[in-house]
Amino acid sequence: MASNPLDTDAGSELFTNYEAELNLIQADLSQKLDTLPSLTGEPRKAALAAADRALDEAKEVLDSMRLEKPNIPSHAKASVNKRFRNYESDIDAAKRKLAGLKDDRSALFGSRRYRDEPGAGGPGDEQLEQRQQLLSGTDRLERSSGRLRESQRIALETEDIGRNTLADLGRQRETIEHTRGTLLESEGYTDRSNKTLRGMARRMATNKIVTIAIITVLVLLIVAVIVSKFR
Repeated sequence: MASNPLDTDAGSELFTNYEAELNLIQADLSQKLDTLPSLTGEPRKAALAAADRALDEAKEVLDSMRLEKPNIPSHAKASVNKRFRNYESDIDAAKRKLAGLKDDRSALFGSRRYRDEPGAGGPGDEQLEQRQQLLSGTDRLERSSGRLRESQRIALETEDIGRNTLADLGRQRETIEHTRGTLLESEGYTDRSNKTLRGMARRMATNKIVTIAIITVLVLLIVAVIVSKFR
């Protein structure tokens, strides 16, 4: 078995979650493989199918771990790669063991024939019923484990979406604050321009009044000169 999946110093949190999930699947798969040699007939077929499903799930999680490996910090890559190779070896060994169990046709079809009607009595009927109940309970456990893994996957995806949303909101806030600052600065420029225009208007009015006064004085002086000549 590979190293402790709770060793978060050796990889990312997501990689560690995949390790924990893979260890659960491996434990379940190992239990199925250990139980298979004692089964025959239809219970064995059902158990083989369940082991196949568990092996497929293990491969899917291993593929997810392979995709996550590039995100591992450089100082932890050696440890993570070692653990990953151990997981690959464990799954390959389980695959070979399952293939060998599938090839055991005498165990698959059974060395004795059960009666068609379970209610007909006999130790074989009772044993078959117990195995069917065991397989039914195992299937329910598998479905519950699958729902748990799916819930964990959805929670991780929701967490990623939440982080991305917060990052987007932060960028939008910075943009709004920058725009607000630009508007305030533009408003300041407008106020100064208005003050300058009002000052220019006052100076123009003053100059106009002074010009009118000078013209008036000049006209009065001209009139006074003309009047003085005709006296």
